Amino acid sequence: MNISMCYSEYTKNRGVNVEYIIIGLLILILIISIIALTKNVNESNITERLGKLETEMVKELGDFKTDINKNLTDDFNNLNERIDHRLNLINDKVNERLDQNFEKTNKTFTSVLERLSKIDEAQKKIDSLSTDIVSLQSILTDKKTRGIFGEVNLKHILVNVFGENKDNIYRMQYTLSNGTIADSVIFAPEPLGLIAIDSKFPLEDYQAMVDKKSPNPTLAEKKFKSDMKKHIDAIASKYIIPGETTDQAILFLPAEAIFAEVNAYHQDIIDYAYNKRVWICGPTTLISTLTTIEIIIKNIERDKYTKVIHQELRLLDVEFKRYKDRWDKLYRSIETVSKDVKDIHTTTDKITKRFNAINQVEVEEIGYEEN
Repeated sequence: MNISMCYSEYTKNRGVNVEYIIIGLLILILIISIIALTKNVNESNITERLGKLETEMVKELGDFKTDINKNLTDDFNNLNERIDHRLNLINDKVNERLDQNFEKTNKTFTSVLERLSKIDEAQKKIDSLSTDIVSLQSILTDKKTRGIFGEVNLKHILVNVFGENKDNIYRMQYTLSNGTIADSVIFAPEPLGLIAIDSKFPLEDYQAMVDKKSPNPTLAEKKFKSDMKKHIDAIASKYIIPGETTDQAILFLPAEAIFAEVNAYHQDIIDYAYNKRVWICGPTTLISTLTTIEIIIKNIERDKYTKVIHQELRLLDVEFKRYKDRWDKLYRSIETVSKDVKDIHTTTDKITKRFNAINQVEVEEIGYEEN
């Protein structure tokens, strides 16, 4: 371990320097002692004392060196143990953090994989939707297929509002008395009557009008308005028949964008349709209109049942009066019987009291009276 080795080298050099200093000090003391002794003692004593002093100094230096080495070794061992303990703690902490980070990274990676799989699914759906849109565009380029698309959309809305196979409420491809065939009719009760619905899909004129790259947008707008008015005139003349249908009809636009365009920017078309008694509806407004008609039908049916219930309540009132008369007669009869029962109960109590009084009379008293 690099830290332990550095520390060992440091302590080793430090111990050597201390030893040198101590030895120098002892030598200095020795010299001073020798000088002092030369003044007071003779040479023999000096030699003896120097020998003893040298021996003591060597012994003390050896003991001191041993103690220093032992202390330095103990300090080094303690420091080494502490460093090992700290390094182990750091290692455990690092491993714990690595495990936590690995777990978080694993979760993040798993989440990223899930998101990528969802993105792949969404991409597949987008590709499929793009294919469907391309196929839908190819279908809507033909007028006949656009008409079929409008009829299918109209039937889908009718089924969602009224339910499947409700011939008593609506019917598809209904032939009127003038020979025209309406896409759908609604058999609404009076005062509404028969309401015809016809689907129109002026897609080409609309696209030419809203296309920013159109060479002449003003001409395209005029053509769009002209075609819309032609559709309104056709519906007003074919599907509003006095005595057979109601005095109004519905023009259904299968595309919500076309309906929004007409309502937002072409008020003259709305006014023209209003004067012809033709109501222009998109998918959303047609659902609202049909829902309103459904509520009216239910209310009329409810009114019919209300009349029946009212009639039954009137008949029930007659029967209840008859029941009350008979109950009054029965009550009077019960009251008479109750009075008779009460009288009989009173008489019974009296008779019982008489018998009790007779039973309490003593025999001697009866004999005495007889004498």
